[in-house]
Amino acid sequence: MCELLGMSANTPTDLCFSFTGLTQRGGNTGPHSDGWGVAFYEGKGIRSFHESSPSADSKIADMVQRHPIKSKTALCHIRQANVGEVCLANTHPFIRELWGRNWVFAHNGQINDFVSRVGMYEPIGDTDSENIFCDLMNQVRQNLPRDAMLNQLADCLVVLAKDYNEQGVFNCLLSNGDWLFTFCSTKLACITRRAPFGPACLTDADVTIDFSAETTHNDVVSIIATQPLTSDEAWEVYEPGEWRLWQLGEVIAQGIV
Repeated sequence: MCELLGMSANTPTDLCFSFTGLTQRGGNTGPHSDGWGVAFYEGKGIRSFHESSPSADSKIADMVQRHPIKSKTALCHIRQANVGEVCLANTHPFIRELWGRNWVFAHNGQINDFVSRVGMYEPIGDTDSENIFCDLMNQVRQNLPRDAMLNQLADCLVVLAKDYNEQGVFNCLLSNGDWLFTFCSTKLACITRRAPFGPACLTDADVTIDFSAETTHNDVVSIIATQPLTSDEAWEVYEPGEWRLWQLGEVIAQGIV
């Protein structure tokens, strides 16, 4: 299956360290060699990079690792194809506009023979993941007002996630830049880094960083990944069916369905 990586922070933060570890799983330390993608929010705008080739060998991925693009919210994905051909149109994360915001979605899992409901959003590629995303966007658009409160949105997303989870495997990241919704069907882990910061060592690359030299006392940075990316930190593992809504690095709502 694919692997996910998300970040929620209270200050613009680069993803270089975590992204370096994830990309090695795309054809080097892991089998996820069928494409990769990353999206960084800058206000309502997005910087996104996608390729249908392995991230471990990608010069573009190498550039992203070395270039400190700072964001409060970022979503990444490395793909191991099971539905849909290996091509650029099928690489995550997928992006759609709703209510004047860019919504970004990445999925790990599979729902066989998924049938989406009628709506304005349609997939460009031929993955079940993008089809699910379009269905989710159609349902949110049809069932919520433009000015819906965040708790109303969370309730709607949880109902949809529960439905998709009952049809197959649905681990996901979803954001509109203001918040990050995460759902665990089978596998997801997270870590929140805050003062006092210390060192961390990647599992998939010979890279160590001392976060105390890169942060301020007020920084809060949360990383969500399919599997822990470091070998010397205490990651928290999601329960199956667990969802969390993140904002500015903190969990603002959570539950299990």
